[in-house]
Amino acid sequence: MMDIREILETLPHRYPMLLVDRVLECEVGKHILALKNVTINEPFFNGHFPGLPVMPGVLVVEALAQAAAILAFRTAEKKSDGQSIYYLVGIDDARFKRPVVPGDQLLLDVTADRIGRELMKFSAEARVGDALAARATLLCTLRPA
Repeated sequence: MMDIREILETLPHRYPMLLVDRVLECEVGKHILALKNVTINEPFFNGHFPGLPVMPGVLVVEALAQAAAILAFRTAEKKSDGQSIYYLVGIDDARFKRPVVPGDQLLLDVTADRIGRELMKFSAEARVGDALAARATLLCTLRPA
């Protein structure tokens, strides 16, 4: 549904903080399924952890938040334009069930629970294949830069 060029047009994030590689499905106002290819070349693997590389849980949540941002921007028919910033303002009920390691394809499955003018709430799950890696409820807002 969206390749990396469209993602770069939508989000302000750039390497090494861009954590969405492709959007597989997007139902505006409702749901998005995106993909993050996890490779050993990720800069955080040098220190987390040497000899046993594991993607930090906070970055799994950040990847989910970026997928939620794409859904929010598509719903509002906007792109990141430098005039406003999409912020993650709350993380509730975060649970980490499985480590994410190099070679994994992380599926970012985000459902909009509520999209208001100022506050958005999402149910989010990150999976590797059929295995749940993490889940959380995300609260986000779009604010002037």
